[in-house]
Amino acid sequence: MFKFHNFVLVAWFLAAGAGRTLAQQALTWEQVRARFERSNPALLADKLSIDESKAQEITAFLRPNPTFTLSADGTQIAPEKGVWRPFAGTFESPAISYLHERRHKRELRLESAKKATSMAESGHADLERTMLFSLRGAFVSMLQAKAVLQLAKDNLVYYDHVLDISRTRFSAGDIAQIDLDRLELQRIQYESDLQAAEESLEAAKIQLLTLLNDRAPIEELDVSGPYDFSDQLLPRDEFRKIAMDTRPDLKAAVEAVDKAQTDHKLAVANGSTDPTLSAWYTHNSSTNNPFAINTVGVSVSIPLRIFDRNQGEKLRTQLDIRRNERLREAAEATVLSDVDSSYATLESDLVLLRPYKAKYLQQSVRVRDTIFFSYRQGGTSLLDFLNAEAEYRSVQLNYVNLVGSYMTAAAQLNSAVGREVIP
Repeated sequence: MFKFHNFVLVAWFLAAGAGRTLAQQALTWEQVRARFERSNPALLADKLSIDESKAQEITAFLRPNPTFTLSADGTQIAPEKGVWRPFAGTFESPAISYLHERRHKRELRLESAKKATSMAESGHADLERTMLFSLRGAFVSMLQAKAVLQLAKDNLVYYDHVLDISRTRFSAGDIAQIDLDRLELQRIQYESDLQAAEESLEAAKIQLLTLLNDRAPIEELDVSGPYDFSDQLLPRDEFRKIAMDTRPDLKAAVEAVDKAQTDHKLAVANGSTDPTLSAWYTHNSSTNNPFAINTVGVSVSIPLRIFDRNQGEKLRTQLDIRRNERLREAAEATVLSDVDSSYATLESDLVLLRPYKAKYLQQSVRVRDTIFFSYRQGGTSLLDFLNAEAEYRSVQLNYVNLVGSYMTAAAQLNSAVGREVIP
């Protein structure tokens, strides 16, 4: 019994440890995006507008309801003469009427409602596009914060190694107390870098958890992905062409023009006359004509649209077509401007990143190691070593931040284009 109890405890601890491992598993960009699309409340709420628009399609295509009328008259009431014959001479007439819509009004209403649904779908896609840029920015910020944190840890480890060697040299009498004190005081900068990097990582995690609508503990969130840049970039015109074919807000603007044209056709159709068709049956037991006791009648009621021919809606919808055409032109200009500005930012980042990767990173390492070796041998002053160390930190940190700037600019270009063209 005791052994079985121990086995259960061990199994429980292993299961708990496995659960924590799974909870802390690093998420890729594809996994983060899938979780965002499943759980972000703003995105899910906007998606319901598409279902609402589809429900309006049902309403738009409904037929007018027929009208049923029941009339009764002729009941004989004469109390002063003692006459009370409620059914002897009563006239009964049930009737039904129906408004017949002409000029394809129902079909045009349905067409307009379907185009409104298409606009709602494009609007939802555009909201997802803008929110995915925010999500991608948070994802990149977290990758950048992790890279800066790792750099801060590596710098602190390296500097502690320098301090160990310097303390050994001080014990051997190779350096003065003041030099060792200055080296130890410099460690504060590395500790500050590490603390700032940890705070930045925590802030990036909070932002990402908010977008994912996740209440999990901050320490359980982790992401993984390449933190680098691609030196290859398609020509600007290629991105422009893709954006003109893909951007959902531009598609919504084009659909708005199409819907306005349909609404104008509907306004013209609503200006036409719709007749009301009626039919009734009459039972009149008081008539002297034996062939007129049961009769059937029909009628057609046609409104005379002399003054109201829906002139205002015809003019309004005609103007609405022109207004939406201008908005479509503005949307096209905005798309091209977004692509050009984001492309220029990406190009600028690449201009800075190329020499860093090709030359400056290796040079900063080589200069630092060379100066440190010379300082250990007593051939270089402490000031030269501290300057070389500061230059190394600056170059390495600038490169990490430039990669983050490049990845953010790439996300901005993807958003401007309307889909992921740069992974």
